[in-house]
Amino acid sequence: MRSPELTAALDAAEAAADVIQQLYRRNIAITIKADRSPVTEADVQAERVIKGILGERFPGYGFYGEETGQSAMDADNVWLVDPIDGTKSFVRDCPFFSTQIALMRQGRLVLGVSSASAYGELAWAEVGHGAFLDGKPIRVSGVNELGGAILSTGNLKTLAADPAGWNRYGRLVGSVNRLRGYGDFLHYHLLARGSLDVVLESDVNILDIAALSVIVREAGGTFTQLDGGEVNLKTTTVLASNGALHAEVLRAMRA
Repeated sequence: MRSPELTAALDAAEAAADVIQQLYRRNIAITIKADRSPVTEADVQAERVIKGILGERFPGYGFYGEETGQSAMDADNVWLVDPIDGTKSFVRDCPFFSTQIALMRQGRLVLGVSSASAYGELAWAEVGHGAFLDGKPIRVSGVNELGGAILSTGNLKTLAADPAGWNRYGRLVGSVNRLRGYGDFLHYHLLARGSLDVVLESDVNILDIAALSVIVREAGGTFTQLDGGEVNLKTTTVLASNGALHAEVLRAMRA
């Protein structure tokens, strides 16, 4: 049974999808933010809709949005929202972008919704209730040897700038069965449904992966920072896996 919070997050994601799809492939104006990332009218309008729905139903909750920033972060419950994770894909008419909505309760991520409206997938999870993709339960793979594993990567700029880390990554690549770079929401959806086995990224924002971390874990996987630390508001790296391979990949990246 869905909690009122999950119902609200799904409703907010659906409302955001309506906004986004109306503006997708419409050649809308792009503004470059201080961090050199793009923002569009779709980002702003989608976050406004999400914040409105969540704020109306849970007025005492904090909110941390990609476009509107932080408010009431000392509340026991805080919504984490990226209205369009993958704006660069959105503006290039590429369907690899998504709306990410997560709930953090007393510092613990307990709920996640990942809505990829243009791609056609909707994933969600709530702690203790499993993970779902398009309404069907999903589970990570049972692959337990690196030699049979599929590894997917996203942004690796920081890792590439570290010669020792890059060499360790190179050895890891040489030990897996297949390397792909699906990136963004997609490789986490694939991991959670058992279609690949390890995801590695060195340059993320917590808003990019908060919801996805809940989905992967509830699908039976493991989701940490690249050094094995717990995901938190300052997280910038990810190692996510089916669980069976996690310790081995951690050792390879630390060796």
